[in-house]
Amino acid sequence: MKTANNTVKNIKSNKNNNKIEDKDRSVHDWYRFILSFPPHLVREYINKFNLSTGNVILDPFCGTGTTLVEAKKQGIESIGVEANPMAYFASRVKVNWNLDTKKLIKHAENIVKNVLLELESLGIEDDVIFGDDALNYKEYLFYEKLKKLPSETEKLILKDSISPIPLHKSLVLLGELKKNKDEKSIDHELLAFAKVLVTSASNLHFGPEVGVRKKKIDALVVSGWLSEITTMSDDLNLVRNNISVNSKVFQADSRKLSKILKPNSIDAVFTSPPYPNEKDYSRTTRLESVLLEFIKNKAELQKMKKELIRSNTRGVYKNDDDDNCVSKHKEIQKIANAIEERRIELGKTSGFERLYAKVTKLYFGGITRHLADLRPILRPGAYLGYVVGDQASYLRILIPTGKLFADIAKSLGYEIISIDLFRTRFASATKEQMKEEVVVLQWPKRNKIFCVDCRS
Repeated sequence: MKTANNTVKNIKSNKNNNKIEDKDRSVHDWYRFILSFPPHLVREYINKFNLSTGNVILDPFCGTGTTLVEAKKQGIESIGVEANPMAYFASRVKVNWNLDTKKLIKHAENIVKNVLLELESLGIEDDVIFGDDALNYKEYLFYEKLKKLPSETEKLILKDSISPIPLHKSLVLLGELKKNKDEKSIDHELLAFAKVLVTSASNLHFGPEVGVRKKKIDALVVSGWLSEITTMSDDLNLVRNNISVNSKVFQADSRKLSKILKPNSIDAVFTSPPYPNEKDYSRTTRLESVLLEFIKNKAELQKMKKELIRSNTRGVYKNDDDDNCVSKHKEIQKIANAIEERRIELGKTSGFERLYAKVTKLYFGGITRHLADLRPILRPGAYLGYVVGDQASYLRILIPTGKLFADIAKSLGYEIISIDLFRTRFASATKEQMKEEVVVLQWPKRNKIFCVDCRS
């Protein structure tokens, strides 16, 4: 790979760079975050890193599995690590291509038949839905018979995330999947359920934070689910040649990789950690996580958040101490101080606003812990690509994430190969174009001696 120490490629507006290309939709599109980086970016860096059969690529923040799926398509073994249980589940399912597609379709059709019969018992159909001009759903005779979430469970999701009739359809479908479970296909069927739940059944919108749009009276749920299963079947037939390419996924904290991965086992890394902003990544998957019972109560939600790098104030806890890892980093301390000074100047006094400076230090401290713990796992000469974005979410103080990330990596013994512009995006807060970059690192070809402490 050609090197260009600490260089940044020419900046240009390239907002379409993050869009998934039609040719790449197979498997990738089963379930993915709206802000996931695209498969073609993974492909580009697989080529730049000269990876081939026999190499192993790691994604320590694997999300919904873009790196893993694309690596498998390219015939390259991969390992993913993800703390969010819904995202972990999605990644694990998306790299499991060992399925009899004919049996999958047949089982799904039987599920649909049974679900439609149960819906019809209340006079509910799925091929013709109630329109927005329908009467208030509470006026329908079947309203009291609709399946509902327990009150404590309902508190875990955003209010009005899903309307009563689509929720009833979803719960009937989910109940039938569990009652007539096929052990070989259940995971794929549940992932298809998660996809249709978010994209068709719910009232959610993503732009980029998750919110609730105009409430819909009804939605196509069962037919939408069968359509997703059919897509899965078609995709599996397309990728069958690479069915044997190994891909493992772990549900774990990316700051503790050495507990699950073997020393000198990774040839390359390509990933995108969360960005330092006020986006609560746990809310992005909350509805499906709750309905699939990956998160059953507030305690489980908190436990999951504690395994994430602190990137927003809603995920900060009393005993957090990752900020100690950057206590001597002058530029990070300067930025945190500037955020706190701006907060005081503007008279911002909410509990979340008081944490802006703290979470900035916690974020980069968590990144430091991750990069430090990763070192013994890497093979000499391993290349790493980190997709990161500059931010100004905290009172418009610029956080040059890529630059700071590279500086931390260098202090931990990594070599900085380049900082490549991926795209720019418009920030509504500052009315400026913010950079998203790929920080390219290399672990030295000759192993260095390093301290296990996150600062050495």
